[in-house]
Amino acid sequence: MFRKFTRTKEDFVCENCKQEVIGNGYTNHCPNCLYSKHVDVHPGDRAEECKGIMKPVDSVMEKGDIFIVHECIKCGFQKRNKFQIEDNQEALQNINKEKIYG
Repeated sequence: MFRKFTRTKEDFVCENCKQEVIGNGYTNHCPNCLYSKHVDVHPGDRAEECKGIMKPVDSVMEKGDIFIVHECIKCGFQKRNKFQIEDNQEALQNINKEKIYG
């Protein structure tokens, strides 16, 4: 069954870098370290039981947009999230460096 996006506006403290993040209803990762959390089955529903931390492991360019590839460190699930203009560009570069140099 396909479910529509559920806008869920909530603030949170990043479990990786401890940055306080002000959510806008579309916020799906920390703009400082780019980590996310495995909380949704469908975007915004908060129905995922895993609740693992999702590490940014790659980035891809598609149709002029940059997407961060997140991988759950608990269950291995992968998901892409769009890189936002307010996101830390140095953190994005570090993802790519880690991918190249290990």
